[in-house]
Amino acid sequence: MTTYIAPTAQVSGSAWVSGSAWVSGSARVSDSAWVFGSARVYGSAQVFGSARVYGSAQVFGSAWVSDSAWVFGSARVSDSAWVFGSARVYGSAQVFGSARVSGSAQVFGSAQVAGVAVIRGDGRVSKPGDYVTVGPALSSGRTTTAHRDEKLGVRVNCGNFTGSIEEFEAAVERTHAGASAHLAQYRAFVALIKAHFAAQEAAQ
Repeated sequence: MTTYIAPTAQVSGSAWVSGSAWVSGSARVSDSAWVFGSARVYGSAQVFGSARVYGSAQVFGSAWVSDSAWVFGSARVSDSAWVFGSARVYGSAQVFGSARVSGSAQVFGSAQVAGVAVIRGDGRVSKPGDYVTVGPALSSGRTTTAHRDEKLGVRVNCGNFTGSIEEFEAAVERTHAGASAHLAQYRAFVALIKAHFAAQEAAQ
């Protein structure tokens, strides 16, 4: 099969589409992005910056892949998910919903990162138990994500906060001191996150 770019799709800048790749629907590939191999970009998806989508990977829905992120293998990024920074999504992994994967995080294997999950830093998510989301919080309506991280062991992401579980616990105590209901809820989040990863360790 040859390269296919639908009349309704846009490829602009110094972007490159090659091999048997398809760009269709109202999808956009721009800047210096590459789509190649037998990859598919369709729907209203966007691939831009210096991003790479290749192999038999698919990016669709209204998903974005940007900056220097790579999506490859048979991975799928869909819905309104966004993969950016220098993140990698590969293998048979799926990122969907309104999930965000950034930094130098890697999502691979049979992992499915969904909903409002946020994977950052040196995240390593290869199976369902490698991350957990809790919330929303009474104080902000935000959901907190905790995930495996190559450097921290477990990284917690909540709003602008990203750090270890110990740092998160200390930040909770500082931020919500005196606010009994909010503090109690965040303490419950911390306990749930610790219990989740303790159970994962015990199961291995």
